[in-house]
Amino acid sequence: GDEQQQLLPKKVEALAGRRVVAVSPGDGHSLAITADGAVWSWGCGGHGLLGHGDEQRQLLPKKVEALAGQRVVAVSAGLAHSLTITADSSISAWGEGETGCLGHG
Repeated sequence: GDEQQQLLPKKVEALAGRRVVAVSPGDGHSLAITADGAVWSWGCGGHGLLGHGDEQRQLLPKKVEALAGQRVVAVSAGLAHSLTITADSSISAWGEGETGCLGHG
C-alpha cells in the first residue's frame, strides 16, 4: 500500500478475487462489503473508525473481524465514524462518538 495521489482510476488489488457488492468513502477512510457479508476497511484509523480495535492506519483493505459471523448488507463511512446494517436489521456504529453520532446513548 502507499499514500500517493492517484490521478486515474486504479484497481484495489487487495480485493481482487473477492466479489465486492458495496463501497462507501469517508473523509479519510473507506469501507467495502463483499458478497459473503464481510466488511473491509482501510485508511485513517484515528478514533478507531476502521473497526479493528486500534487507531492504526491501514494502507490496504483489512477485514473487520469484530463483525465476523454477521451478514452486513450496507455500510456508511462518515467523517469520523462508520456504520453498518446487517441482514437482521441490526445497526453497528463505531469511531468518534463525541457528538452522540454513534447512537449508543
